[in-house]
Amino acid sequence: MTARRPGGTRRRAGASVAFRDRTDAGRRLARRLAHLRDEAPVVLALPRGGFPVAAEVARELDAPLDVVLVRKLGVPLQPELAMGAVGEGGVLVLNQAIVDRAGVGEAELAEIVARARTEIARRARRFRPRRDRVPLEGRTALLVDDGVATGATARAACRVVRAQGATRVVLAAPVCLASTAGQLRAEVDELVCLQTPEEFFGVGTFYADFVQVPDDEAVELLRRAVPLPERRGT
Repeated sequence: MTARRPGGTRRRAGASVAFRDRTDAGRRLARRLAHLRDEAPVVLALPRGGFPVAAEVARELDAPLDVVLVRKLGVPLQPELAMGAVGEGGVLVLNQAIVDRAGVGEAELAEIVARARTEIARRARRFRPRRDRVPLEGRTALLVDDGVATGATARAACRVVRAQGATRVVLAAPVCLASTAGQLRAEVDELVCLQTPEEFFGVGTFYADFVQVPDDEAVELLRRAVPLPERRGT
């Protein structure tokens, strides 16, 4: 028997959950990340569910909060298979072996990349009106999400922030599938997860409240958290 929960996810009736909501998860995760305070990290939320979690982490570490904008490049007709990713600042990360194996030609790839960059630019305008992204050159990039299942987006985001100049990459989430955690450790300098279950049926099953995070809420969390010197036009 299953019970429907906020956000449309389901869990077994009577099953316990790990976190009340993303704010609760963020506070618990922040305590595990206290050792990073001296590294003066830039906390980067993965949209949109990562925002409330990352906001709590940034508050605890007294660190700037920003968003990592990344768009996975899926293989045509098999979009779940990533052949690369696009990030801000013209960053392009490709897995050439997959591109070649999928038979994606230069013109088709260029079109896919162009569409992804258009979407990245749209999201940047939405999440950061009148402000540039926080520079990552020579910094510790602390990527935060509300949970990790397949890890495709998190993996792409890690590669993008390295390309943007981060010298150390830390990925943190309240929950991460155990097999995915094993794969992600090769992508990061440090992986911090509160729970790494062997299997689950969606990140939302670990939350009592897993309602969708609206764009407006994400923008407001980012606006409140980013230090004033990072803003422009104010």
